[in-house]
Amino acid sequence: MIHDDAPGTPDWLAVGAALVTVGLWASAFVGIRAVADDLSPGPLAAGRLLIGAVALGVVEAVRRPALPTRRSLPFIVASGVLWFALYNLALNAGERYVDAGTAAMLVNVGPIVIAVLGGLFLGEGFPPRLLAGSLVAFAGATLIAVATSGVSASADIGLGIALCLFAAVAYAVGVVLQKPAVREVPALTVTWVACVVGAAVLLPFVPDLIGEAATASPQSLAWLVYLGLFPTAIAFTTWAFALSRTSAGRLGSTTYLVPAIAIALGWLVLREAPPLVAIAGGAVAFVGVVIARSSPRRARPAATVARPA
Repeated sequence: MIHDDAPGTPDWLAVGAALVTVGLWASAFVGIRAVADDLSPGPLAAGRLLIGAVALGVVEAVRRPALPTRRSLPFIVASGVLWFALYNLALNAGERYVDAGTAAMLVNVGPIVIAVLGGLFLGEGFPPRLLAGSLVAFAGATLIAVATSGVSASADIGLGIALCLFAAVAYAVGVVLQKPAVREVPALTVTWVACVVGAAVLLPFVPDLIGEAATASPQSLAWLVYLGLFPTAIAFTTWAFALSRTSAGRLGSTTYLVPAIAIALGWLVLREAPPLVAIAGGAVAFVGVVIARSSPRRARPAATVARPA
């Protein structure tokens, strides 16, 4: 198997899986905003994970891949609590105060956190350019926060920003915890177990989900099913597959495409867009991750002259 980590040999299966994930996750930001009037944050997160867990469970029953090992299970469970449950809950709540594009840009502080944690705990290296890129990316996130708080009429805009940043950290830690598991357990199994764990954490919201779903519009229910099947069941599985074939830091940097796609979808579907300064902040953050994940050019080896025997 050729992995993306080998210089000059990109793993196109990993790249394709990452792009599928990026596109579906971008659409999730729009879907969360679209159902905000009918489904509150907790019930929405619970419904999304329950649908995803059932869908993945059916596939698991058919394919019967290897079960988690005793060593990998704690990492999967922790990832399910942080990334699947708390991340979704915080993001759903945060998007009640900020638009889809801005939420996507705030959450994309996560890749820098992934790069730092990957260097510290996963042995992925800590290149000197990482610090500079991290500072640039965080400056971009700060620019987004300032721009959004300056134009929004909501008194709770600060709460929305804080929730999205908390979601970013939960997502980053969840990815780093998931990396050791996908080294020895199939991506489908890792995703399914984490989804089941996340759904179990959110079970207290199921009664409210039943009540809100009974009065929700057909469009909101359709979005709920979409969120459970595509950005959850499919996208988290393709992410775990890509993570098993490349480093956490490098894969995390691909999600900087999410805000641009989320902004475009938010404008097309919801007719909303963040302020221009926030978009500029997203561009600064993108530049930051490019710097953080870049590496110095290697000097070309000098031509050797054949010596006579």
